[in-house]
Amino acid sequence: QVQVVESGGGLVQPGGSLRLSCAASGSIFSIAAMGWYRQAPGKQRELVAVITRIGNTNYVDSVKGRFTLSRDNAKNTVYLQMNSLKPEDTAVYYCNARATTRATMGIDDYWGQGTQVTVSS
Repeated sequence: QVQVVESGGGLVQPGGSLRLSCAASGSIFSIAAMGWYRQAPGKQRELVAVITRIGNTNYVDSVKGRFTLSRDNAKNTVYLQMNSLKPEDTAVYYCNARATTRATMGIDDYWGQGTQVTVSS
């Protein structure tokens, strides 16, 4: 019903930058919010940043001032610009779309497969 596809992960040195992209497609009626979560080895998945349809954003404290989340509603796409990356940002990053589908008109969470971000020298 809804596909969520991420791109843009990779290996970067500390202090470097990466941009992650996430596109939602399928039988979408509307998207209430899209965001990024991450999971490091041995740790629980945590919210990194989320943006609502009207553009309100929320960030985990550890990335404030370094990461910026933006959204293109027409394309159902979000972009996470990550600057001043640190080794502790290393994780698998998952995109989430909280969407209402045309089939059910019910709201649900849809997830991408994840993309690896590694910050290392």
